[in-house]
Amino acid sequence: MMENILLNDGNKIPAVGFGVFRIPNDGSTYKAVLQALKVGYRHIDTAAAYFNEAEVGKAIADSGIDRKDIFVTSKLWLQDYGYEAAKKGLATSLKKLGLDYIDLYLLHQPYGDVVGAWKALEEGQKNGQIKSIGVSNMTPKIWNNFVPQFKTLPAVNQVEFNPYFQQVELRKVLAPADVKIEAWGPLGQGNSELFAEPLIKQLSEKYHKDAGQIILRFENQLGIIVLPKSTHETRMKSNMELFDFELTNSEMEAMTKLDKGHGSHNPDAPGVESMLLSAFDVHAND
Repeated sequence: MMENILLNDGNKIPAVGFGVFRIPNDGSTYKAVLQALKVGYRHIDTAAAYFNEAEVGKAIADSGIDRKDIFVTSKLWLQDYGYEAAKKGLATSLKKLGLDYIDLYLLHQPYGDVVGAWKALEEGQKNGQIKSIGVSNMTPKIWNNFVPQFKTLPAVNQVEFNPYFQQVELRKVLAPADVKIEAWGPLGQGNSELFAEPLIKQLSEKYHKDAGQIILRFENQLGIIVLPKSTHETRMKSNMELFDFELTNSEMEAMTKLDKGHGSHNPDAPGVESMLLSAFDVHAND
């Protein structure tokens, strides 16, 4: 049975979502999302910059599942920051998804006119286009720079998170306002070193679970919303089968000691903003 997590705005989000990053928009995303919904996922995470919102929307429409029973996340790209541009970007996401509202809409990267874009998301929430609003890739430094300028607190900050990078400082910043972390790359993006950790292997044997399930359960017990991605049906299923066992306090403590304190992406690094701004054009196929 899928667990839900309560957000600070009163809405609930499924604890495990299905991510579609880097799944192509050649029919592969449609097929993967349809399969994910069939095996029981009710939380789909996409973005304008993934170029597959339309296939996500089509899969939702063709699934036969009531819209209100599917939690949909999408994200606004940097090119659409600023108040007016963000309003248009939101409208474009809604149109591509074929939806009347988006359950969670995030600012995908924390650069440029973040405050203007956030104002548009607040307005979208007020007029019912969005249920919950949040941010992504905000470090403590970036959070403390922008969020004090917001009228509404984000419900979510989606960041890199796995046992090697447990975002300890960020969690301290977010906890007082009950802002939830969503993990992208919750399995360390398939890091073979992580999967070979003796502790994870030991727990895997004890609980008769695979390494991925041990990792995801650890994150779930920390209160992290996880977004594992797989196009294989067996892996899709196993990534959801986390709620029939529980790591002990001492096991959780041992897992926290795997933290290396850094990840593969540093949003504070010089040049990241300009690199992302010039990465691609989300309007190329509009």
